[in-house]
Amino acid sequence: MIDQGLERRSTAVTEMPDELRHDVRLLGKLLGQVLAEQGGEDLLADVERLRKAVIAARKGEVSADEITAMVAEWEIERAVEVARAFTCYFHLANLAEEHYRIRTLRERDAEGRVQRESLAQAVQELGQERVTELLRDLELHPVLTAHPTEARRRAVVTAIQRISGQLTEYNSPGRGASERAENKRRMLEEIDLLWRTAQLRSTKLDPLDEVRTAMAAFDETLFRMVPQVYRSLDAALDERTGTRPPQARPFIRYGSWIGGDRDGNPNVTSRVTRETIQIQSEHVLTALETACTRIGRTLTVSAQLAPCSPELKSALTAAVDAYPEVVSELATRSPREPHRQWLLFVAARIAATRRRDLDLAYRAPAELLADLRLAQESLASVAPRQAYGELQHLIWQVETFGFHLAELEVRQHSQVHAAALEEIRAGGELSERTEEVLATIRVIGWVQERYGVTACSRYVVSFTRSADDIAAVYELAGHALGGRAPVLDVVPLFESGQDLANSPRVLTGMLEIPQVRKRLEDTGRRMEIMLGYSDSAKELGPAAATLRLYEAQEELTAWAAEHDVKLRMFHGRGGALGRGGGPANRAVLAQAPGSVAGRFKVTEQGEVIFARYGHIAIARRHLEQVANAVLLASSPTVSARTAAAAERFRGLAERVASASEEAYRALTEAPGFPEWFGLVSPLEEIGTLRLGSRPARRGLGAPRSLDDLRAIPWVFAWAQTRVNLPGWYGLGTGLASVGSLDELRAAYAEWPLFNAMLDNAEMSLAKTDRSIAKRYLALGGREDFARQVLEEYDRTRDLVLRVTGHSRLLENRKVLSRAVQLRDPYVDALSHLQLRALRALRTGNPSEKERERLSTLLLLSVNGVAAGLQNTG
Repeated sequence: MIDQGLERRSTAVTEMPDELRHDVRLLGKLLGQVLAEQGGEDLLADVERLRKAVIAARKGEVSADEITAMVAEWEIERAVEVARAFTCYFHLANLAEEHYRIRTLRERDAEGRVQRESLAQAVQELGQERVTELLRDLELHPVLTAHPTEARRRAVVTAIQRISGQLTEYNSPGRGASERAENKRRMLEEIDLLWRTAQLRSTKLDPLDEVRTAMAAFDETLFRMVPQVYRSLDAALDERTGTRPPQARPFIRYGSWIGGDRDGNPNVTSRVTRETIQIQSEHVLTALETACTRIGRTLTVSAQLAPCSPELKSALTAAVDAYPEVVSELATRSPREPHRQWLLFVAARIAATRRRDLDLAYRAPAELLADLRLAQESLASVAPRQAYGELQHLIWQVETFGFHLAELEVRQHSQVHAAALEEIRAGGELSERTEEVLATIRVIGWVQERYGVTACSRYVVSFTRSADDIAAVYELAGHALGGRAPVLDVVPLFESGQDLANSPRVLTGMLEIPQVRKRLEDTGRRMEIMLGYSDSAKELGPAAATLRLYEAQEELTAWAAEHDVKLRMFHGRGGALGRGGGPANRAVLAQAPGSVAGRFKVTEQGEVIFARYGHIAIARRHLEQVANAVLLASSPTVSARTAAAAERFRGLAERVASASEEAYRALTEAPGFPEWFGLVSPLEEIGTLRLGSRPARRGLGAPRSLDDLRAIPWVFAWAQTRVNLPGWYGLGTGLASVGSLDELRAAYAEWPLFNAMLDNAEMSLAKTDRSIAKRYLALGGREDFARQVLEEYDRTRDLVLRVTGHSRLLENRKVLSRAVQLRDPYVDALSHLQLRALRALRTGNPSEKERERLSTLLLLSVNGVAAGLQNTG
């Protein structure tokens, strides 16, 4: 094991690209300078002692007990400073890797070749005619959620972004020595500020804080990135893009649960939902106004060289009559430039819409689009590049974001609805919770009146067990607003294994609900359902949940065909592997045949939002990869190939699912397991990290069973122990039950689902450290549980390597493998610090003051490990 670890690390160091090594060393050296300045040379020396010790431990030159003794010698305050230092290092290392990814993407793009997993590659593989046909139904619908999985404070994120900006300038070609020196000085200043910034939140986030945090992703990335994706597709379909009407239609629609998801979160109220949509609208209207003003000011097309159309001329005349003070001023500033006058007038109307100046405001996005297309049609015959360039981008942005930015979705638990109806039917005074349910529906009605039905119509029902749970929402809407009830698309959420199995029966029952039948008529028989990955994985284990979800999708696809319903499946995938995470494009290709059909809707949450949408180049690449996968998965050839593989390996899948679930339940449902889990992990302390506005568990007190615990802290806590159990446990037993290695290898080679499942498990196993994990597991005082976990880890690791044919974990994924291997020793350092605090809190008897200091060390180490592993829950 030691020799293998040494070999892997040496290989990783050798494979590190020069540019990445340069940036890591530069940022690390600057951090070291800050540590010496602020904490003294002694602090830097202690950080170096621990750093060298954990690296030596990986080589077998230092024992873990020696490191434990070293860490125990420090005063807690010094241990806290060391933990902060390693946490800051990880933030900077992550930044360097992001820069390398961006450089790599740009270099590949500069080569001029069609990039793998791009929209151009999908057009090349499927053909222009087939892609054009698929575009009619293509829809990619990411839904941002506020699930608390982002461990970093917003202040830390913005500090890292400022360092990123300086690093970009520092590495820019052509920079002079004095310019680079100034960039380096600014980086040092910002790293100093990062060091001085508290890593832990002092106050709990409220839902509107989460809304504003998500708005940063829109302001900085999403708004500008979306038209780039459309342009990429349009160019792939016809290289004359920008000089003709676009062939690419807008297919991205963003949704949001932030400010709308009240399941288990009493902090999300009707007032919050109302304010959320107003914040969203303010941001998108500001962005549209800015873009329109920018384009208008640059559109200095002379009427003499490019006369406007009679329709635009007539519209300008009408505008002068209706708003003389506005248009006359524009005409004075831009004489004989009618297109410029018109777009600046449109920008003024967008501003009026934002201010709620009803005299000048647009009533709906359709009115704005009509005005923009009026200018486009006028330019098309005289200046086509102006018609289909930046102006087309603005049209795409309006079509994508409207006046509401993202469709706000409401989610509530079925039991809350049942209790509310019981109260209403009984008569008498209603409870505050029931009044809040009715107030929420009234707010949905208000949103639709102000922003349109598309701004908020989906109502997700958690733990849907029967069609009655769906009918309850419509009945409540009647009580809330009577005949003025809003348009509702009530979406059942199937989470447990039993609920997944019963889902076709529930949908059949929904067809008997009058409001559902009416929506099917109005929408061309479109219906949406949601599949929950997190809770099913927590209940069944990762392998069984993956295979049961696939089976459910097959059955639901068959049900939709039988009932002539266009069913869209909404995938509630978490960021971490234990919650259904992993590469999104591979997840699409692994779906059951016919279940995608050009439409893919998925949750994006917590650290995933910033990882995927923190930089425009990475965001564009992510969306292109997913769109590429949706197009390929929707093609008959790919569907037929996947269907054949699924049928061939159906028996194998059933054996793996059954055996893996049995092994998983044997551990997690054993008497004393929840208590043991609470002892070996920082589960209790994670609840105090103030990651989000949502409570960490259902109910109060220590968890008596996994049902009491939400999936996020379940996965987060296991990641901290370096076990990553939710990402692989039970798979080894499942694979062993098949008996034929050749059959398993065939399934891995031919079936995308099986391939993705094993690759995801391999990734999770690679982030597991057996020796560190063993020290955590020993804290629980249950050798039987610890032995069970470690034996299953050994079994799973061995069989995954044998099935994949890899000699080491992540052998075929060099970039990821390098990142994991280079981080491991530094994560080890934080794990040893965390173990010191955890051991004292669990097995010692600290005073109240000592407990507070130990908790600070523990929480800082939790934050640092999350940064090092680049994943939480």
